[in-house]
Amino acid sequence: MEPATERHALSPVLVALFKGVLYQDQNPEIWHGLLQLQSRVRDHASVFGLELIVDESEGYAYLRQRPPGEGEQEPPRLVHRRQLGYGVSLLLALVRKKLAEHDATGGDTRLILSRDQLVDLVQLFMPSGTNEAKLVDRIDVDINKIVELGFLRRLRSQDDQFEVRRILKAFVDAQWLSDFERRLDEYRAHLAGGGPEQG
Repeated sequence: MEPATERHALSPVLVALFKGVLYQDQNPEIWHGLLQLQSRVRDHASVFGLELIVDESEGYAYLRQRPPGEGEQEPPRLVHRRQLGYGVSLLLALVRKKLAEHDATGGDTRLILSRDQLVDLVQLFMPSGTNEAKLVDRIDVDINKIVELGFLRRLRSQDDQFEVRRILKAFVDAQWLSDFERRLDEYRAHLAGGGPEQG
């Protein structure tokens, strides 16, 4: 690729990555450009203290803060860390677990869940006697937050159907899920003891 053509192709790739996650199925042309210009993209991202993560098999790429090397001072953060509330964390863990189960069946790579299925997943972890209408409203807020974070995508013309974005596997890995499972077991035991939810 000639320098002028390469520069022209590099700009949309970098802009897409700085905006968020780049998906192969949503932007096939930009994805193709990324694969051709990976080393240049990595060089540009490193100037900002970022590293490029590409998962070709799952069809997504994103930038993340590069961890400081030994003896290095942590660079200023361009990508902010977000503290997630309990409800969002719980829903993410449950959806990630559902994705793992879905992948184990070896069927369709896309996992589609309805709003009712998402609500049902969470309701199992709520104390009996919880006001159902308030709970469903809270779960709706959590679902919207997860859509905003890019881990769920509403299907066009089916507002109550959500595709689980496979990038969730990169952010909620097996270790995180295992730790969260352990905490959920403790929480279940607490609920079984009849105590009210604390905090």
